Amino acid sequence: MTIAILGGTGKEGAGLAARWALAGHSIIIGSRDPERARAKAAELRERTRRITVIGHSNPEAAQLGSVIVLALPAEGLGATLPPVREVCRGKVVVSTVVSLTFGGPRLFTPPAAGSSAEEAQALLPEARVVAAFHHIAAHELAETEQAIECDLLLCGGDAEAKTTVTELAASMGLRAIDVGPLSNAGPLEGITAILATINRRYKLTNSGIKITGV
Repeated sequence: MTIAILGGTGKEGAGLAARWALAGHSIIIGSRDPERARAKAAELRERTRRITVIGHSNPEAAQLGSVIVLALPAEGLGATLPPVREVCRGKVVVSTVVSLTFGGPRLFTPPAAGSSAEEAQALLPEARVVAAFHHIAAHELAETEQAIECDLLLCGGDAEAKTTVTELAASMGLRAIDVGPLSNAGPLEGITAILATINRRYKLTNSGIKITGV
């Protein structure tokens, strides 16, 4: 698949890009700054020894990608998504976004829509949004020589889109668990805050989720 990662210069986006490039996918790194995107793409080509990683602006990346991955800060959705609304029409859009506020009374601070994925769906009404990949730490994605020891929980309203994300998960060695409609994205995103708290309390870096009985 050709995967465009908006916000792909960050740690989470770059980690996903590296895993998927090694799995044989074509990757387009998107950024507000095209030069930064091209520099990150060059870094990933060197690291993965895969030539199918290129960099563009976020709108150009969204236009070229067959699957769009949002690896943006939560506060960046409102500025980044409206300009790509038309080029995302009908496409699978994967939201990895979690709204976390460090140092405040609540770590997980979802938007009025209930979740970042639902906010993305409202901003991209003709896209097929799936919420996924929230629970895998950036450093764990970056350690590409190591398998990731957790399940991937995902939710969304389009069955075909969820199948696509399940295939993307399998290509990096993850078992996908479908947890229902996009309205479950709030609880799904909130688990990230729980895992972050567990990591901090128990001095871990890679706590994860596995579903038993499935």
